[in-house]
Amino acid sequence: MSRAKRRDRHGRGLRGPLAPPEVPISLTRSEKFDDLVREEVQRIIAPWTERLAGVEFAVEDVPSPGPEEARVPLSTTRTVNGVPRVVVFRRPVESRASSGRDERELVRLVHEVLVEEVSALLGMPPEDIEP
Repeated sequence: MSRAKRRDRHGRGLRGPLAPPEVPISLTRSEKFDDLVREEVQRIIAPWTERLAGVEFAVEDVPSPGPEEARVPLSTTRTVNGVPRVVVFRRPVESRASSGRDERELVRLVHEVLVEEVSALLGMPPEDIEP
């Protein structure tokens, strides 16, 4: 006895997605983090756009393994083909911010990390970048 396979038990076919792709609920954690970093970069570099014109900003999941360090870096600045690139490491930042389980803590930590990297690039104290 052969039974025809249906898409679901009621024969109505597959259901559609819970939310359309353009709705924020359908963003992954890494996409949300990318958006957060992008927004903070725009906010921080606004007064310094001329001096930071050639700087690239990027997000990577984890830092590449290196010599044993006491702490995992949250960000780094590298020079790639003569262009400075600020890289924020998503997993360590999320891990450090998850102790409070608060979105505001993640935003604050990303902001602090970016301010430190930008201040190092400009050779200025962090207080002058973001009072």
